[in-house]
Amino acid sequence: MAVVVKASQLPRLRSTRDGRERIDLVTSELFGFEDLKADYIRYRPGDTAAPHYHVGARHIWFIAEGRGIYHLDGETFEVEEGDVATAPEGGVHWFENPFDAPFGFYELWVPAPTETVWVTDDQ
Repeated sequence: MAVVVKASQLPRLRSTRDGRERIDLVTSELFGFEDLKADYIRYRPGDTAAPHYHVGARHIWFIAEGRGIYHLDGETFEVEEGDVATAPEGGVHWFENPFDAPFGFYELWVPAPTETVWVTDDQ
């Protein structure tokens, strides 16, 4: 059975750490999927996530706007619109936006993670 969820009905969250915004696109609550989770994240200039990893899932990002810095297991990459980045299960990662324009990406977990582990207390 097809399901359509209007954009106005998608769960939207704002970080308590900075100005990052998240729109949940595919979750078990919305569609009953356990084999995929997806959302859209938007960073304002200066926003940064804390280092973390996911248990039970690989991670894929499709950069949709702007540019940012991607950190994975001690390596650093500059990414920009059109790029694709990945992380293996357990890969410690985070993004930051040190630039003057918004930075946004679609992220997918395959399958949906069973847990997110924060490496620092600064989530």
